[in-house]
Amino acid sequence: MTTQLTISGMTCGHCQTAVAKALKSVPGVQEAQVDLAQGTATVQGQADLQALLAAITAEGYGAQVRQ
Repeated sequence: MTTQLTISGMTCGHCQTAVAKALKSVPGVQEAQVDLAQGTATVQGQADLQALLAAITAEGYGAQVRQ
């Protein structure tokens, strides 16, 4: 399953790395790619959506499902 997220609040490479690390720590995530320039994340795996959003917000960033 692929989940597309919009991430707000990322301003640098450190932010991008922090979001990717947070997503990869969620059970069920096989791969997470974060695009700083686009403000998006693509997550592969069977992770719970609310767990993904919570992991990002815990790092201090905003997140929502991309439409």
